[in-house]
Amino acid sequence: MKTLGVGLIGSGYMGKCHALAWNNVAAIFGDVPRPRLVALAEASLDLARQRAEEFGFDQATDDWKSLIADPDIDIISITTPNAFHAEMAIAALQAGKHVWCEKPMAPRLESASAMRDAARTAAQTARCIAAIGYNYIQNPVFRQIKSLIESGGIGTITHVRVEMDEDFMADADQAFYWKSESASGYGALDDFAVHPLSLLYTLFGPLASVACDMVKPYAERPLASGGRRAVENHDIASMLCRFDSGLSATVCVNRSAWGRKGRIAVQIYGSKGSILYDQERMNEFQLYLADDPAALSGFRTILTGPQHPPYGRFIPAPGHGLGFNDLKTIECREILVAIAGKPAHLIDFETGYRVEMAIHAMAKAHTERRWVDLSEFE
Repeated sequence: MKTLGVGLIGSGYMGKCHALAWNNVAAIFGDVPRPRLVALAEASLDLARQRAEEFGFDQATDDWKSLIADPDIDIISITTPNAFHAEMAIAALQAGKHVWCEKPMAPRLESASAMRDAARTAAQTARCIAAIGYNYIQNPVFRQIKSLIESGGIGTITHVRVEMDEDFMADADQAFYWKSESASGYGALDDFAVHPLSLLYTLFGPLASVACDMVKPYAERPLASGGRRAVENHDIASMLCRFDSGLSATVCVNRSAWGRKGRIAVQIYGSKGSILYDQERMNEFQLYLADDPAALSGFRTILTGPQHPPYGRFIPAPGHGLGFNDLKTIECREILVAIAGKPAHLIDFETGYRVEMAIHAMAKAHTERRWVDLSEFE
């Protein structure tokens, strides 16, 4: 496999996650070449130089378009705020670069559609890979859960519930910032719900129809400069979902849930058992099997370990646990595998667009107070 040159746009929280993944992927897995970290772009040159030195990139720039034009760069990591994703991803794909873009694709469905179309063209003309950063699907727990479901381990799936909660916007006195602007999207719906949807699509396939209600717990927030500004999107959303298969699901997301730090609670109910998972305990899941003897009936804890690949690439023994950045490294390896032309476990722009369709269908359902078929967006 060819050594790839990497360009990173954005060096905030997710930018650092990407940088750590690019730095670690070869050492962790050993079956992919070590990428070359060519250049990092930031809004200011001083910040770009600082981050490039910290993250291990050779060059720094305040012009992201120079990364797109650099012949030494083969893949662009995009970790900027949502509103910039479309322009950057489309430019990179049109230049024949692979793209690893953080979620969601874009605040507007038209922009996400243009990203998907650019990815289709680039795949045909330059064999480019375009992936969305949904690293929770990389957790060895979910690989095991998917295997259990597909093997009939808990029978026919009858219902699914997913909740995603954090409290970083729970304080009513927290200053207004860009995540409360309409330009960033609908709020918790596309900031949060895309993660549960990526898991649901991975486990159960496409959605057919949705209903949704969104809530704005705080109508306005204080400005750091003084005064107050109206909140332009919603921090809470509750959805009813129906899959193409007929399976039903509920999804609830909340960015203002005091005490919740990184919770994605998944409940999967089948005709022969149940599976429970909570992201705050991301290295285990609970399994109930209806056929167990009555005296031993109950949920058992399945702790991930080397028997759940690729856990063993990180740690040789169970109980020590993987973390968020480890999932990002797994995702990075899947991208390199895909670029090499091999089957990979990823959310590409095609599936990513299906997730975006669901989000916009949910927003329409909220506005029009009705069930909405995803076919209305095709």
